Amino acid sequence: MTTIEERERVYAYSDLPGLMSMMTGDEKHGPAATSTLDVLWVLYDRVLRVDPERPDDPGRDRFLLSKGHGPMAYYAVLAAKGFLPVDWLPGFGRYDSPLGHHPDRTLVPGAEIGSGSLGHGLPIAVGTALGLRAQGLAEPQVWALIGDAELDEGSNHEAIAFAGPAGLERLHTVVVDNASASHALPGGIAARFEAAGWSAVTVDGRDHEALYAAFTAPHPGRPHVVVARVEPKTA
Repeated sequence: MTTIEERERVYAYSDLPGLMSMMTGDEKHGPAATSTLDVLWVLYDRVLRVDPERPDDPGRDRFLLSKGHGPMAYYAVLAAKGFLPVDWLPGFGRYDSPLGHHPDRTLVPGAEIGSGSLGHGLPIAVGTALGLRAQGLAEPQVWALIGDAELDEGSNHEAIAFAGPAGLERLHTVVVDNASASHALPGGIAARFEAAGWSAVTVDGRDHEALYAAFTAPHPGRPHVVVARVEPKTA
């Protein structure tokens, strides 16, 4: 049972390895999780306007984890920020746990989409940005976190090609690049987005200050992508 002290504890980035170590189930896609840890922390700690006490606030930012097939870092960050109890973490992957190998938006507090299958998050984010614009909600920002291997999927390229000319300036994509894509992108990942009219920047995906600067860079009239390079996937 979660104690009052645990509920009131303020977690730091240095606590995340310990929180992740609590998830001792069948840890498939471990590199997919660890590759996203720094990006997720900087977003939730310094960028996203989200509140665990008001998870359905219409004015909230929307964060869509498309790279949901390795959600352990996501769960750790959500627990650290008070969206879900820390004592849920040891049950990760069990049949009776809300924390599955793919996040379920109906079970995981703070999760906007069920995800894990490659190629869905960015198209959903485009639709979310369009929907918010149609409702006249000008403040919420939309963020999608995808992996570089997802750019092997045509659905993402359709979304990229649409979002630039549509001027979806509230739309942001973070591509965590751990060199796991099967098909090389001539000129690099950022060039693909720039060709479709996006603002783009490539940074060290472990450098928190560089990530923050890239996440908050102005990009009037255009969607924005941050390519966060991390160590290559080895397994």
